[in-house]
Amino acid sequence: MILLLVGKPITLLKTGEYSMPYTKSKSTKRFSFGINRNTTAKKAGSNIVTIATLPHEDSQYSVGQTSLTMTVREAQALRTFLNENLDYSADVSI
Repeated sequence: MILLLVGKPITLLKTGEYSMPYTKSKSTKRFSFGINRNTTAKKAGSNIVTIATLPHEDSQYSVGQTSLTMTVREAQALRTFLNENLDYSADVSI
């Protein structure tokens, strides 16, 4: 394992290739989204996507808190499904 100047561990795969654990999150008023990836890890739960509702007392939406966790592969299938079916072209009426 090699430590970068920022102090994060990386793994040397092949000459010039590195693998760093990747964590990213984003929140909106009603939802929290997160992704955790480790391309070299083979353990269950090392590559996951989480979608969670955020409780908001003054709104009719998201009163409780619910969380959905899926693998990155399942999230990619969801993305494909949404991209194919959420077409906002002019010929689609909403």
